[in-house]
Amino acid sequence: MNESAERPAEAVHGVTTGAVARRLGVAPTTLRSWDRRYGIGPAAREDGRHRRWTPADIAVLQEMCRLTASGVPPAEAARAARTGSGAPAPDAPTAPGRQPGSGNGLPLGDVRQECRGLGRAAVRLDSPTMDEMLGSLITEYGLVTTWEEVMVPTLHAVGRKWETSGDQYVEVEHLLSWHVSTALRRVSIGALSGPRAAAPPILLACVPGEQHTLPLEALAAGLAELGLPARMFGAAVPPEALTQAVRRIGPAAVVLWAQARSTAHHALARHVADTTWGVKGARARTAVLLAGPGWAGPAPAPGMLRPGGLREALALLRGLCEAAATGAAPQRC
Repeated sequence: MNESAERPAEAVHGVTTGAVARRLGVAPTTLRSWDRRYGIGPAAREDGRHRRWTPADIAVLQEMCRLTASGVPPAEAARAARTGSGAPAPDAPTAPGRQPGSGNGLPLGDVRQECRGLGRAAVRLDSPTMDEMLGSLITEYGLVTTWEEVMVPTLHAVGRKWETSGDQYVEVEHLLSWHVSTALRRVSIGALSGPRAAAPPILLACVPGEQHTLPLEALAAGLAELGLPARMFGAAVPPEALTQAVRRIGPAAVVLWAQARSTAHHALARHVADTTWGVKGARARTAVLLAGPGWAGPAPAPGMLRPGGLREALALLRGLCEAAATGAAPQRC
């Protein structure tokens, strides 16, 4: 998403405090506190009450965030940010070494502005802000958009930063992943009270040797929102356990996640597709979805589904569940 497309509207109407907080990776209460204590607030207020932040106001906030994250006391940072000097006041202390958010920019590229806010909060190890941002983003934009346009780009940026900086950012990746997982789990739990489809469940599993579960957690949350039953088996499921689960559950579909080609288990995918269950004379097989970049290249066998992302995977699985519920033959790519 190109940020420049939003700027004309921002210049005319301004931006709400919640939107600015998400962009910068700070809590709305922090912005209100800065306004009240240091005068770092919007130049104008809509109807005399509601804060509406202009691009100039946001630029001051960005400088305030940069300075405070570098160890400058808030009062000193506020004076420097308001004057536009971009430098701390004389003798202002700066924290030694790598500090969360002190210029350690993530390689995000051209992304939604909310990615930058989430990335800043992650680098600062600011759990409350990450938790609040992820919840509000899912509420405002929905699960799929938040996953594809905010969570994934930010996770990838943190991963790239870690790879190029030794182990210096491993704590950032772990904390961000935990908060993303928590936000996804809340969606799944919140949807449990809704109506459920009368269809066989969908089995979600990582192939043996695969530890990356977040994409499957996002899929499980999306299925819960649609009211589709699922069984989440998580990381590195042994082949024997997966086979037994397929025979016991009789799933509408099995989703196998592989993050890398080194973990993609083609023989297992073929075995799952050939596994049957049911009474003699009425045996059934399941559809297999190959999810993740590890399955790039030729499919292990004809008829296996290859969704291009979360949105497509949800659409395919909904169709398979509807077919299973009505007894119709599933449509395969």
